[in-house]
Amino acid sequence: MGSRRMRPQCLTAVSHYQERGIALFMSLVILLILTILGVSSVQMTRMQELMSRNSHDVNIAFLAAESAMEDAEALIEGTTSIADFTATDAYMSGLYVEAAHNAATNWSQIDWSDANGYYITAATTVDGVAAPPKYIIEHLKSIVSSEDTLNLDNIGQGTGSGLSEVFRITVYGTGGSVDAHVLLQSTYGKKF
Repeated sequence: MGSRRMRPQCLTAVSHYQERGIALFMSLVILLILTILGVSSVQMTRMQELMSRNSHDVNIAFLAAESAMEDAEALIEGTTSIADFTATDAYMSGLYVEAAHNAATNWSQIDWSDANGYYITAATTVDGVAAPPKYIIEHLKSIVSSEDTLNLDNIGQGTGSGLSEVFRITVYGTGGSVDAHVLLQSTYGKKF
């Protein structure tokens, strides 16, 4: 009688089931990784969209503020004397004398959304803004131009010539939402 070798059938079956378990585990891990990548991609896209929208709102607010700055400069050019700024109730119409109103030079602290605010609403319109732009004009001081400093007797010129008036313009522009706003300041000089 010869010896017979038996094949272990049971080992083949166990390793085949183990391979199926590893394949299932690996596919679940890969699926989990793909899900995490997909969720983070959606979150990044949403964040970029919000940043883009905010940037667009700020750009609109800046354009509105620039248009109000042009309105303020046109108002100064149309002014014939500084008497409009020195009147007792001039501040009620958005015109200020800086020396008399020195405590409120930080215009970012005032309530620009107040309907009874002492500012001027710009005449120009900008599409897409939540509120029209507003501005305040302050008369800072009078200066003598450098060409006229030696003309002490005012020879050859009428009274007041060579005198320039300096104004500070503060503009508040709103973007597409009331949360987006820009505050600009500029100085402007004019000879009367």
